[in-house]
Amino acid sequence: MHPTLGLGLLLVGLLVVRGLPQHKPSPSGHRDDVSKGKQAAQELARRNTEFGFKLFKKLASTESNENIFFSPLSLSTAFSMLSLGAQDSTLEEIQRGFCFHDIPDKDLHEGFHYLIQELNHQDQDLQVDLSNILFMDRGLQPRQKFMTDVKSLYNANTVPTNFRNLEATQKQINNYVRQKTNGKISNLIKRIDSGTMMLLVNYIYFRARWKHEFDPKQTREEDFMLGQNKSVKVPMMFQGGMFKVGYDDQLSCTVLEMPYQEDFTAIFILPDAGKVETVEKALLTKVMLKWKEMITERVVDVFMPKFTITGTYDLKKLFSRLGITKVFQEHGDLTRISPHRNLKVGEAVHKANLRLDEKGSEGAAGTGAQTLPMEKPEEVRFNRTFLMMICQEKTSSLIFLGKITNPAGS
Repeated sequence: MHPTLGLGLLLVGLLVVRGLPQHKPSPSGHRDDVSKGKQAAQELARRNTEFGFKLFKKLASTESNENIFFSPLSLSTAFSMLSLGAQDSTLEEIQRGFCFHDIPDKDLHEGFHYLIQELNHQDQDLQVDLSNILFMDRGLQPRQKFMTDVKSLYNANTVPTNFRNLEATQKQINNYVRQKTNGKISNLIKRIDSGTMMLLVNYIYFRARWKHEFDPKQTREEDFMLGQNKSVKVPMMFQGGMFKVGYDDQLSCTVLEMPYQEDFTAIFILPDAGKVETVEKALLTKVMLKWKEMITERVVDVFMPKFTITGTYDLKKLFSRLGITKVFQEHGDLTRISPHRNLKVGEAVHKANLRLDEKGSEGAAGTGAQTLPMEKPEEVRFNRTFLMMICQEKTSSLIFLGKITNPAGS
């Protein structure tokens, strides 16, 4: 009988939120070229949004007074890549839990390949780095097809690792992640299970610049309501500008859209007092589409707290509530990775970080003030619990999803 071998998953989402952008359209020929990969990616994006909302509701039901922040795309990408090595009921659990069911395998993986290629971007105003790394023990002897597929479809790099020296391996991986996230995520791994043979790291690093920065001179300390007549002092940023905004009468919430550089967008949802749970329960893809159609551009005075939050989640515990269990158990089937029957995921951690402030990108010049029509501005003041999403417009991909209940908390 083979000894139990460990497979690790570390999923990192890092977001530095800083801007509102000017749209820079790609050449029309490229934009109009609707390839099969793009079509598959757009369908995956819809499924990824469904999964993100499903996971958010699970978290909100048990962490109602806590900040929530995670990357649905990071989770989906990593587990789709892992599904290359799974089969039978282990594969079916992943497909069902991540809303991948009834998508042909070829479309699934080609769709993620397109998303990874499309999202990765780097210039002075926008940096997106979505990457997969396999830290693999030399003694694992994985199947060649698995290694070929993770490289060609998911652009995954393989780093030879000696898991017999767990202390040195932990340091190696933590240093690697810290370097790739520009020092923003450190000491990700607290421990590595004995017997681990491979550890998968997926991370997203996202840094964007506002088209019109908040003026730091306008930032004032104000109260942010925590509920039960409690409040906390937070630095409240301010700017007036032209933004898409609307009010959902059915769900009693205000929706505000603020675009980033290229075609990335931040969507903020501010429920009326006492209506947070109503909005959370209603989160569906069709509701998000309704909001997109509902909002219109107008003059808005935006009051937004300046904050930094981090979400860290034990995926083994969390995903068991979504019916994904076998991939973490000895009787799961990951034999398409390696013929070892007892290979399992021993470590599964997701960490996402968000910083939101007035500044633009490092080294980038600020953009001038907007010219506004003469009309009375609508005020949107985020001084109580609100939800937020970061999306890419071209593929409708939900990159980050969160709830801010206390901007002064972690």
